[in-house]
Amino acid sequence: MWPSLGDRQPARQRGPAAGTIAAAHVWKRFRADRGRRLLRDELQLLSARVRGQGRGWRWALRDVELAAEPGEAIGLIGSNGSGKSTLLKILTRVTYPHTGRVETAGRVGALIEVRAGIHGDLTGRENIKLYGTLLGLGRRQIRERFDEIVAFAELEDAIDRQVKYYSTGMQMRVGFAVAAFLEPDILLVDEVLAVGDATFQHRCLERMRTVLAQGTTLVFVSHDLAAVEATCSRGLWLRQGVVAADGPVRQVVNAYRQSMELEAESTVQLSGDLRLLKVEVGGPDGGVPRTQEPLDLRVVLDSPRPRAGRLFLGVSEGVATPMFLLRRDLDLTAAEVEARCRIPRLPLPRGRFFVWMGVFDPAGLDLLPWQPVARLDVAGPDPEIGPQGIVCLSAVHVEASWEVASERSRSGNSSR
Repeated sequence: MWPSLGDRQPARQRGPAAGTIAAAHVWKRFRADRGRRLLRDELQLLSARVRGQGRGWRWALRDVELAAEPGEAIGLIGSNGSGKSTLLKILTRVTYPHTGRVETAGRVGALIEVRAGIHGDLTGRENIKLYGTLLGLGRRQIRERFDEIVAFAELEDAIDRQVKYYSTGMQMRVGFAVAAFLEPDILLVDEVLAVGDATFQHRCLERMRTVLAQGTTLVFVSHDLAAVEATCSRGLWLRQGVVAADGPVRQVVNAYRQSMELEAESTVQLSGDLRLLKVEVGGPDGGVPRTQEPLDLRVVLDSPRPRAGRLFLGVSEGVATPMFLLRRDLDLTAAEVEARCRIPRLPLPRGRFFVWMGVFDPAGLDLLPWQPVARLDVAGPDPEIGPQGIVCLSAVHVEASWEVASERSRSGNSSR
C-alpha cells in the first residue's frame, strides 16, 4: 500500500554551498594589556572600577554582519585598528566572537601572517613541505605542485639554503607561494601585497584572480585601494569596529577616501612660515566646475618677510598622492601675495575631489605643509571603468579621436 501524502517524510535539507560566509551580529572585545603598570596606574584603575567606569575591555568589533556567496570577491578596508584582521581571525576560527554567529562552508585558506609557519633553521625545500602540511596540503599534493610553488616564489637558486639566510621578502614569498596553491573554497587575505617587488605583487594579484575564476570566495584586506578596486567587486568598510559602508567596491572606496580627506581637513595647518589666508575654487564666473571646462583657483598667502617659494597645487580623491600636480615659483614679499591659476580643460569626471596645496623653499623645506585646503565638486560624466585588473586608482576624463582601418579598407575597398 502506498503511503499517503501526510505520511511522507520531509525532504532532507541541504547545507549551504561551499564558499558561503554568514556572519551575523558579531561582537568581539579584548582586555587591555596589563603591562607593567605603576602603583598610581593600579589606583586609577581601581578608582574607575569603583565608579563603574569599565573594566579594561575594548570592543574591536560591534554588531558586524557579513554575508558572501560562493565566488564573490569582497574588499575589506579601513584604517589601522578598525577590526579588519580581527574579523578575518574570527572567520578562520583562530579566535571566537564574544557574541554573534559565524558560519563558513567548505575549506578555508587564510593568508593572515604568511611567515607564521616558516622555520629559519630549515631549508626552503623543507619549509615548503612543512608549511604545506600545516596548511592542509597532502604530501602528494605538495609533491605535484612543488615545482610550481618554487617557480612562483622565484627561489630556484636558493631553495636548498636555510631560510634564516633569506631576506624578509624572500621568506614571505615562500609563505605566500605555498598558500597560493591551496585552492580553498574561501580565501582570506590580509595585507600580503607587501611581499617582494612590484613584479611579484602583480603575480600575487594574478594568482588571486585565477583562484576567483575557479569559484573561490575571496575576502581581501589591504590598504592598497587600487588593488582592492582591481580585484574585488564589493567593498566593506570598517570604522572603529562598525560597518560604515557595504556595497559596490568603487562606491565604498570613494566614501572611505572622502572620509580620510575630511579627517585630514580637520587637522589642516593654515600657517607655518607662511599663512594661508584664502582659497577659492570654481568654474567660470564662480559656477560649478564641469568636466573639460575651465577651472579657476585663487590662493592668498601672507609672508612675514621676503623670500622665494614654490607653490604646488594638486587634486586628489582622498589620499595625499594627487592625480595631477601644478607648480609655480613665487617671489614672496613681506605682505599678502595672491596667486591665480586657470586649468583650461578640467580632466576630471563627475564626483567629489579635494585640492591639496603646499609651499616650499628652494631647498625643499616646508613653508606651508602639504595638506588638503578645499573641496572640489565636479559636474560631468561618470568615469569610465574598465574590466577587473585595469581599474585606475583615480579615473580621469580624457577626450580622444579614433581612426580604425582594416587591411581591406586600406587597399581601397569599403569596410563595415
